[in-house]
Formats: sequence, structure tokens, C-alpha cells
Amino acid sequence: MELRVGNKYRIGRKIGSGSFGDIYLGTSIVNNEEVAIKLESIKAKHPQLEYEARVYKTLAGGIGIPFIRWFGTECDYNAMVMDLLGPSLEDLFNFCSRKFSLKTVLLLADQLISRIEYIHSKNFIHRDIKPDNFLMGIGKRGNQVYVIDFGLAKKYRDPKSHLHIPYRENKNLTGTARYASINTHLGVEQSRRDDLESLSYVMMYFCRGSLPWQGLKAATKKQKYDRIMEKKMTTSTDILCRGFPQEFAIYLNYVRSLRFDDKPDYSYLRKLFRDLFVREGFQYDYVFDWTIYKYEKESTRAQQMNQAQKEDYMQQQQQQQQQQQQQQQRTPQNPTVPRHNGSYIVGDKTNMQPVHYGGAPAQDSSRFLPMENRVNDRV
Repeated sequence: MELRVGNKYRIGRKIGSGSFGDIYLGTSIVNNEEVAIKLESIKAKHPQLEYEARVYKTLAGGIGIPFIRWFGTECDYNAMVMDLLGPSLEDLFNFCSRKFSLKTVLLLADQLISRIEYIHSKNFIHRDIKPDNFLMGIGKRGNQVYVIDFGLAKKYRDPKSHLHIPYRENKNLTGTARYASINTHLGVEQSRRDDLESLSYVMMYFCRGSLPWQGLKAATKKQKYDRIMEKKMTTSTDILCRGFPQEFAIYLNYVRSLRFDDKPDYSYLRKLFRDLFVREGFQYDYVFDWTIYKYEKESTRAQQMNQAQKEDYMQQQQQQQQQQQQQQQRTPQNPTVPRHNGSYIVGDKTNMQPVHYGGAPAQDSSRFLPMENRVNDRV
């Protein structure tokens, strides 16, 4: 049975999960264009999809913001249809053996700061900045970073008055503990500074391959969060960023120094990394690590295929030669006897026949045979 959404899109296989609901590959019934469909049960304890769709519509038109094509209820589900995007940065990180080059991190940092700045300009904070929530585009937009999953996003100021939300404490941790800011761990209400601190941990994760507070064990989730917070607070900026350009430490110290309602200087942060990019002699060619890695893999695969084809060809040639040799060994040879009066005498020793090729008829063939065969023939 074909599952449809809004009588416009077919639902296919599952391709991912968000903070609230699962994501499926879909196709347009009209033109077969592929889309992403996010589904959430209408029986969910805390439905979020309708809210997320409203956030997307508020952000619509921004660079790196997916377009929402349809939202509504279908059977027992809330459904949101949006642009289909490429792999997440977490997927690509794994594809590149869990390490990005400095060039790739800087290319990403420039776009990621801009995405966060745009979200903040629309009066929202994301509150779940992590590699899984940044996806690359496809086709012509394959080098463009998109931000997704606004189920935890929150307005931090009034759209008209720009009055900032009040400072609060004793808040539960919202987001992903690995990338959460220290203030979020401490129970402080999140604001713009926290999105940017989370981004700092994302960048160091890409540079280092892992963060010092990964893999900590505890009996309960709260105890685990407490251990992560303790490790995060006792790991100095210098230790976290050791072995990498000082701009990463400068960035982290800056965002940690911001007060609750401060507006971050996004241009300053972008310039930090752009100047480093130029100083390192990199080119803005948008050749990421996965671009090179994919090319190398494809080249290696092609070489392996060519080698395999050569080996197959040589094996086939050897087999053909062996078959020919075996056939020659099995098949008795029919000697051609010298011409006599316009004929050749062909056949085996016991059944020789004159074959006339023209001219005078062949004579008795027996005189071409060995003596013992002539005796036998006569008998």
C-alpha cells in the first residue's frame, strides 16, 4: 500500500531522525522530485513538529535554511515536507576517518557563524548546535551548509521591542551535553552566547577528532552530565586548543566572556578565521576533505577495477590456451599423405581413402601404406 502525505508526496524509506520524529525520503506525485518528510505521532507527549514548522517559516529565505513545502496532519501523524539535503557534517566526519583538515574546519566555520548569526537576527536561538544538525546541500548547492532541527529553538527576544528574555537559573539541560556551554550545564537560561560556545566545541571536535569529555561513564544521566560539566570546566582553553592556531582559543575565550544579553560580534569572529585562512595560504575553492577523499576512493576503486579486469582477461587467455592444448592432445591428427597422380591420401592407418582434387583419378592407396597395413588390408 502506497503511503501519501497531503495527496502530494509518497513516503519512502526512513533516512534519519530528529529531536522529535523520524525523517523519510519522499517523492512528489506530480514530478517525482525527491523531498524529505518528517513525521511525528499526534499522540506524542510533547508535540513539537508544528512549532518547528513555524520556526522554519519565520527563517524562510535565509541562506542555508531548508524550504518547507507542506505541513499538515495525515492519519495519525503530523507531517512536514521540506527540501532534501545531503549528508550531515557528522556523516562526513566519519567518512573522512574522523578528522578534518584545518582548511575544511575554517571553510565550515565561516558558514556556520553566518548561519547562527542569521538565526539570531530572526530573534531565535537554536539551542542544539552539533554536527548532526548541519547538512550539506546537493547538486548546485553541494558546497553550502544548511542548518536543521529547530525543535528546541527558542525566542530570546521580542520581535518588535527586541526586549531580551530575563536571566534565569535552575534550568534543565536543553540540547546535547557533549556540545553544551558551561552555563547551560550550570542551569542558566540560554542566550546567543551559548550557541556560539557550542560551535566552538564543534570546531575543536573536528580539529582534534574527539573532545576530552567524551566517553565518560556514570550510573545515571544526571551523573553523566555532571561528569561532563566537571571535565569541561577543568579543561582550560589552552589545553583544549593545544596544537592548533591561537584563533580557536581566542574565539572560545571571547564567547565565554559575553554577558547573558550581549550581542556577539559575529563579524569579528568571522574575521578571526578568515585572516587565519589567508595567512595559511588556503584557497576559497570549496574543496573540502570529503571532496578529495571521495575522489581518491573513486580513483582507487577505478584502478582496482582496471587491475581486476586485466587479471580476468589474462586468466581467460590462459584458460583458452589450456583448452586448446587439451583439445589438441585429445584429437588424433590426420596426416596428409603426399600427392599421387592428382590426389591426396588422407585418413588413419586403418581406413585410408583417396581424395581426388582434380586431374587424373587417384591410384590404389595401399601402396602408400606401411607393409604391415597392406597385409592386413589384403586379409
